[in-house]
Amino acid sequence: MKINLNPEAIPTKISTKISTKIIVALDVPSAAEAINLCDRLPEVDFWKIGLELFIADGVTVLRELKTRNKRIFLDLKLHDIPNTVASACRVATKYGADFLTIHAAGGRAMMQAAQAEVQDSSTQLLAVSLLTSISATALADDLKVGLEIPEYVSQMVLLARSSGLQGAVCSPHEAAKLRSLLGDDFCLVTPGVRPSGAAIGDQSRVMTPRQAIAAGANYLVIGRPITAAVDPIAAWEQICQECV
Repeated sequence: MKINLNPEAIPTKISTKISTKIIVALDVPSAAEAINLCDRLPEVDFWKIGLELFIADGVTVLRELKTRNKRIFLDLKLHDIPNTVASACRVATKYGADFLTIHAAGGRAMMQAAQAEVQDSSTQLLAVSLLTSISATALADDLKVGLEIPEYVSQMVLLARSSGLQGAVCSPHEAAKLRSLLGDDFCLVTPGVRPSGAAIGDQSRVMTPRQAIAAGANYLVIGRPITAAVDPIAAWEQICQECV
């Protein structure tokens, strides 16, 4: 579906089917392992390819997913000078990804240049507001940012929207505030989602799937709780049930 990039009228449609809201992260180091997971989880419609898999053999996996008519979240978190990011986005659109991430911290000029390269494609850019691994302490002490996390994330996402983007990646903890600021037509994708009782791993700001959806997330990114489970199919089905 072609994305209308007019900030005042974006026809974002969110399916009522819970399973379509879940993007499963293919956080594995090889195409063979990624394809094996796709074989084991045929009901999954939306897959995320991150840096590790993309560098290892991303083109093979992207082509395989397209042949299976799957949706693709290409999570590369691009962050460089405007011309470099714009050129990378232009190449990335050839893969047919539905979502592609860039860092909002790259600034207005970078985001505008990137948006200009994808606006005639089927790829929608998502601005990464702040990595979910970064805590309030890390933001203040390591990055020397004087804002609290909710305020910083809001500023980054508002900057992204004013730069022409109509979607962002945020922690589920910021989703409710962003939804109130941006309305129903802005797309929010939330990593940092863990089912009840699951280990949080390297994430600092997490919620359960049901909590994240209630907070206003359009899509949930869930990886290890499904892909590293002894029985990925059972884990997938349990998470879908938990969302209801």
